[in-house]
Amino acid sequence: MDNSEKTIFGRPYYVRQLEHWRDHDLVKVVTGVRRCGKSTILEIFRDSLKRAGVPDSRIVALNFEDPDTPEFSSWRDAWNLIKQQIATHGKTYVFLDEVQRLPEFEKLVDGLHSRKNIDVYVTGSNANMLSGDLATFLSGRYVEIKMQPLSFREYCNAIGATGDYTRHYLDYLRFGSFPYVPSLRGDARLVGEYLDGIYNTVLVKDVLRRRKMTDAGLVDRIARFLLDNIGNLTSLRNIATSLSSAGARTNGNTVEGYVDALCDAFLFLKAPRYDIRGRDVLTSGCKYYAVDMGLRYRLLGNRSGDSGRMLENIVYLELLRRSGNVMVGQHDGREVDFVTRDGDDIRYYQVAETVRDETTRMREYAPLLAIRDHYPKTLITLDMDLPASNNGVHQVNAYDFLLEGE
Repeated sequence: MDNSEKTIFGRPYYVRQLEHWRDHDLVKVVTGVRRCGKSTILEIFRDSLKRAGVPDSRIVALNFEDPDTPEFSSWRDAWNLIKQQIATHGKTYVFLDEVQRLPEFEKLVDGLHSRKNIDVYVTGSNANMLSGDLATFLSGRYVEIKMQPLSFREYCNAIGATGDYTRHYLDYLRFGSFPYVPSLRGDARLVGEYLDGIYNTVLVKDVLRRRKMTDAGLVDRIARFLLDNIGNLTSLRNIATSLSSAGARTNGNTVEGYVDALCDAFLFLKAPRYDIRGRDVLTSGCKYYAVDMGLRYRLLGNRSGDSGRMLENIVYLELLRRSGNVMVGQHDGREVDFVTRDGDDIRYYQVAETVRDETTRMREYAPLLAIRDHYPKTLITLDMDLPASNNGVHQVNAYDFLLEGE
């Protein structure tokens, strides 16, 4: 990757997180869907270390998906290679890209972390790496940096967008947010082929092969079902029933396994329901959102009447970047699109394509107005109106919201 690409896709938000945790006695784990930019972020961070005076001799980097990386039959082989490169004086920074491909990788990470003169950074494209042996070995001695493809703000910066953002927003929905997409300069054929490659790789490597599953057709149908139902409350039973009625041979347990695998691969993100009055996460029902709208457009095409749900998906991803904890609110039988919670900081959001119609406006305001607390409440729409306030509910334009500073 040349320097111009690094400048365009520098992703300062994520670089700052790495810089913040530098030299802390924690393993830095960068997770996210394939091709969202994890390897590039580590490369950019290594460059920043060098600019800060860290010599090449104290930086060790292995990418376990790079054909030039040696084939290791065990974690000890990798350990022996890395050990030879550890500096005798000063701290050595070790970067392990897609480390989950190494057998018993958690033992390597734990062993490196146990050395006080080593600072460890790893990436992975599957959430399983933090739900199994690695979490057990590290036992709270790691910090996860959850990475996504480009936000709308990052996308606009990458393409040098100015003026009317409507066209850029529509391109963002159509072509998607993976960092390499802007370099394809709106060539629909090239973008389509690129997205096909990402989708097929995730399904084969991160779902079927990793979970030792065999029915590629079924997992594809489940993925398309979830893409078609973003913004809708979804149960695993409903997915199984719908697929069975369409002729698929499946059941609830099978569907649950595939949906979990798709979420573990970060292709979808699960938003649980939250009882606002009881301040409790509900166990029944949830919503699934896609990590990228370009994949949805590629697989389903342009669906009439879907623009409101796509906006909801985009806002969900943005809130997830900002707060890390986003839920679907329930309050006295009404649904609030999103509730974010960061400690004692609670915020409510409603999302609608437009509220120009009086009936629609009252319907969208009602759930927020019914909440009798003093936490911030925001209605986000594509209406090109000046920001307004109604009984404590702030109405803002979606472009303004998405383009806010980090």
